[in-house]
Amino acid sequence: MKMQIYLSGFDKVTQISKGMSGDQKYLVEKGGRTYLLRSADSSEYIQKKKEYDYLNHLSKAKLSVPECIAFEKCDEDEKVYTLLSWITGEEAEEIIPKVTEREQYSYGVLAGKILREIHENSPKIDTSKNWYDRYFEVIEPRIYAFRQEGIPFEGHEKILRFIEENKKLLKSRPLCHHHGDYHLGNLIINEEKLWVIDWHTIDFDNIGDPWYEFNRISTEYPMFAKGQIDGYFENQVPEEFWKLFALYLSASAITSIVWAKYWAPDELDSIMELNKSVLRIFDGMENPIPLWYRR
Repeated sequence: MKMQIYLSGFDKVTQISKGMSGDQKYLVEKGGRTYLLRSADSSEYIQKKKEYDYLNHLSKAKLSVPECIAFEKCDEDEKVYTLLSWITGEEAEEIIPKVTEREQYSYGVLAGKILREIHENSPKIDTSKNWYDRYFEVIEPRIYAFRQEGIPFEGHEKILRFIEENKKLLKSRPLCHHHGDYHLGNLIINEEKLWVIDWHTIDFDNIGDPWYEFNRISTEYPMFAKGQIDGYFENQVPEEFWKLFALYLSASAITSIVWAKYWAPDELDSIMELNKSVLRIFDGMENPIPLWYRR
């Protein structure tokens, strides 16, 4: 399918406003088939090509991801277009609150198994730059920003101290490609099958420690979160996972405060509550196995 036809070449076009990606997104139809069309500025061509190639790699491995249909740069409107198959179903964040805890756990197990398959099918990557350096060149400035202009709260020094005391654990971690934003809003449930959508780059060029993906785990539904961990590790969670899990979760929470202060003030209260909940579930950062998992 030639992408130069852009929107005029489809039988039906509906713009999609949901989501925080900078891409423009459309639900499009042609010849009785439904697709997702994403457009971005042509200056993003290299990054978007990387995203497309990675997703195409996973699609060809028959994983639960959208099928890649076409990718092309259009000089006429200075845009780059990605055409993917449309995944039917409901977002997991709409379904999970409505089902039993047993069903939440089952869906979590499925989400964990799929995440592991994604990591195991990661294409070969450049490992010349280790994960410790990749992670802290991004996180250190954010921690510094929090110390300078963040909003202090009771216990925040415990979080910062935990990060500092355990940062050495990142030096020996393996690397793989990430999804980058693995949470309920990017999971689609169709009957009993689960699909993973929204494969646009977030942090670290979506390359890093496989376990970093758990920093966006949906802890508001503890049984789903517990299932995701159990499913990923096939009920054999290694002891070394927990400190890294606590570090990634707490660092993500505390470094979000300054971002919310300036860019998303409406979310600031919820992010402050998230940081307080981090302290609660990890017993003031004294126990890296979260309270909801122990229960």
